[in-house]
Amino acid sequence: MQSAEVELKFPIDDLARLQSLLPALGFMLDTPRSFEQNTLYDTAGRTLRASKQILRLRQYGSLWTVTHKRQPCPSASNDPAQYGAAGRYKVRIETETQIDDGPALAEIFEQMGYAPVFRYEKFRTEWSQITSTIDGPLFSATPESTEALTTPPRSHLVIDETPIGDYAELEGPPVWIDETLAKLGVDLATCITESYGRLFLAWKQRTGSAAENLTFEEIFGVTRARNSSGSRHSSELANNPLTC
Repeated sequence: MQSAEVELKFPIDDLARLQSLLPALGFMLDTPRSFEQNTLYDTAGRTLRASKQILRLRQYGSLWTVTHKRQPCPSASNDPAQYGAAGRYKVRIETETQIDDGPALAEIFEQMGYAPVFRYEKFRTEWSQITSTIDGPLFSATPESTEALTTPPRSHLVIDETPIGDYAELEGPPVWIDETLAKLGVDLATCITESYGRLFLAWKQRTGSAAENLTFEEIFGVTRARNSSGSRHSSELANNPLTC
C-alpha cells in the first residue's frame, strides 16, 4: 500500500505521564509494547541515499514488513513546504507491505546488490485516534478501495523506546498534529524531523561512542533478538547522512 506520510517527533521526558494522558484524549491502544528491529539496505554506490530514498526491512514482534520511502515529487499541488513554516513536518511517500519470510527477502536484496548499511532497534507502542477530516493535497487521492470510503480515517501516535532515548512520533494531517501537541502540552520548539539514523549520529558525536548501529547490544552490551543480516559501519552513514 502506498500513502503520504506526514509526521513529527518529540523527545519524551516522562513516558508514564504521556501514556496516562492518551486514553482521555480518545486514543486507542493498537499494539502493546513490542520489540522492533530494522535494517536499511542500499547499493555499494549508495544510489538510494543519493536520491533520498530508503529501503527497509522491519521485524515488529512476529510481523515482517518491507518499506520504501521517498520524497514527494515537487509540484504546485503537493509542495512539502506548505505543511508548516520552513518544512516543519517530515513528508514522505511510503510504500509498505507485510511479508511472510523476512530473512528470505533479505537474501533476495543482497543477491540484487542491496546490502545492509544500518540497523536500529527499539521497543514500540502504537496508539491511534479517529480523525474527523484529512485535508491537504497529499490526502486528496481517490481511495484504493471501497473500504477506505467507509472506514473512519485514523491518525497515529507511536512511542519508541530506543537505546539513546524515548521519542514519540505523530503521523497524520498537520492540523491534527498541531492540535495533539497542544493537548499534550508539548513545546513546538522540541519537535524534530530527524530520522533515527541522524539522531544516532548526533548522539555518537556527543558521546564519542564506538557503536556502529543503534542496537541495544552495541550500545549497552545487551543481547536482543536479531535478524540474520549484518551491517556495514555507520562511518559510511556519517559521510553521507540519511535524509529519509
